[in-house]
Amino acid sequence: MREYLPILIVAGIISLFAAAFLTVFLLEKNKKESMGFERHMADREIIRRLLAYARPYRKNFLLVFFVMLLSIGYDLASPLLVGHIEETVKDAFALSYLFSIVAVYAGILAVSLVCTYVQAMVLQKTGQKILSAIRMDTFMHIESLSHEQLNNLPVGKLVTRVSNDPNAISYMFTNILVTLVKNVMIIFGVLGAMLSLNRALTLMVLCFVPFVVLFTVIFRKFSRKVHRQVNDATTDINTYLSENLSGIKITQIFNREDKKLADFLEKSKKLKRAKQARLLVFGIFRPMVYMLYISSVMCLLYMGGRSAIEGRSLLGQTLTSGVIVTFYMYISKFFNPIQTLAEQFDMLQRSFASAEKIFTILDIVPEITDRADAMALDHIRGEIEFRDVWFSYKPDEWVLKGVSFHILPRQTVAFVGATGSGKTTILSLICRNYDIQKGQILIDGIDIRKIRISSLRRHFGQMLQDVFLFSGDIRSNILLRSEGISDEEVMAACRYVNADKFITRLEKGLDEPVRERGNNFSAGQRQLLSFARTIIHKPSVIILDEATANIDTETELLIQDSLEKIKNIGTMLIVAHRLSTIQHADNIIVLSDGKIVEQGDHQALLHKHGMYYQLYTLQFTRQQLLNG
Repeated sequence: MREYLPILIVAGIISLFAAAFLTVFLLEKNKKESMGFERHMADREIIRRLLAYARPYRKNFLLVFFVMLLSIGYDLASPLLVGHIEETVKDAFALSYLFSIVAVYAGILAVSLVCTYVQAMVLQKTGQKILSAIRMDTFMHIESLSHEQLNNLPVGKLVTRVSNDPNAISYMFTNILVTLVKNVMIIFGVLGAMLSLNRALTLMVLCFVPFVVLFTVIFRKFSRKVHRQVNDATTDINTYLSENLSGIKITQIFNREDKKLADFLEKSKKLKRAKQARLLVFGIFRPMVYMLYISSVMCLLYMGGRSAIEGRSLLGQTLTSGVIVTFYMYISKFFNPIQTLAEQFDMLQRSFASAEKIFTILDIVPEITDRADAMALDHIRGEIEFRDVWFSYKPDEWVLKGVSFHILPRQTVAFVGATGSGKTTILSLICRNYDIQKGQILIDGIDIRKIRISSLRRHFGQMLQDVFLFSGDIRSNILLRSEGISDEEVMAACRYVNADKFITRLEKGLDEPVRERGNNFSAGQRQLLSFARTIIHKPSVIILDEATANIDTETELLIQDSLEKIKNIGTMLIVAHRLSTIQHADNIIVLSDGKIVEQGDHQALLHKHGMYYQLYTLQFTRQQLLNG
């Protein structure tokens, strides 16, 4: 062994130099590309939470593990068979034995192919189920967040979390984890087989293992960082696209295409740099491992070949050409999994980075939740009471300051006041879109915090200024996937709110397609559809928040007629700048700076000559000027 010591020393020095170079280079690269990076979640926690999704399918994974063992048997047996074949061809009288070995080799290969097919099918089906579960959990959790929390989360980020990130996690279950386990088992299996063949050559191969471990640790550290950078840059560009494509008309109106393009190019370059950094980290690791593989093969060919030619033994074990061939294949099977680990670690870090982003969303605690003793209400009369309610969106910036009022069932109550006085906030608090800081809000004498959120909101129907229609058709937008409602009932609701007047003129009627956000309908038509959507679900309390703000005079007359009919359904709460809409309200509450300054019916407030009188006079005078 002394004569081969220089070779081992040279191979070790080369590997050490490569490891040092890789470490220094990646550290410098990391300073430039990853400055300010902070680790958010430990791998152990990510693995624990991901395995919770895999636990229901443990039988599937056990089947895959059994099939994988058969496949590993082929990987370990094939070099031995090839070595036997090489030894057999030297004997001219061993033709039948050679045929038997080849037949066994073919049989093992066939079994391996069947195992690979079964493994792939089971894993793909299982992975898709896990993917669906993660995606559903993420979407359902987003739905449970409060309005305030959703306002703080960009839509593009949420879309990325639900659509893109689960795909990377699915690949981890369908490929990465099983391949990692298989490769590790192959590595140890190959080491055991090599030790049984020749201890000296095995020790030579093991001289390269510390450097492989070093490279793997370095790669794992830096690949996780660059994957986070790629994910962050991808989320950033998706968020930018979501926002700017929604506002593309404003961009065109103000001729800001060049500015938006420049911003997009900057974000695109950031994503490109992040992906280049990831490719660089991966591109350095694999050649380093391949260099170790070539070095070990060179040592094998020199040490083994020379010993076989000279007929000398190594550590008391003789070498034959068959052993050298078998060892050559085993070295390949030893380093190939390690090289594959580069790809697997690359994808694993990508999966971990995606999982971290998803779990970050799932870890957001919903601000508005049901109490343990919350009750469900099958019916409410529509009595609403505010008792000294204080509310703020930001600490110490009060939007409502000690607001108190009492609304009887089936009353029509309007809220008026300047912008920012708290009108819309009151309507949001009644539906418990936000929780108040002080005071009480009662429905039929029950604190709304003691009522289940879904039960509470089921009794409310809201018609807002900005009507949102989903892509689909008119029928689906009115029903909103409610079942058991016939077309006759849908049209009856449309007639009740005068929406039938334009629906019947459409070529396809209720089947008329609705484009994104309902942009193929006018503002008035969208509002009438929202009225029908509200009425068909028979709410006990109806909320109109500036529902007549952006419509023409003709449609307003239709809506005024609809409002007169809707009053008979239940309690009605109205916010409207057009005071003509609320003149017949039972009670008008005037707000200023988060406080109630006066209330009463239309005539009583006019006789007070207070704030309502000023608003009405100003609006009446403006209307006369417009008509004059």
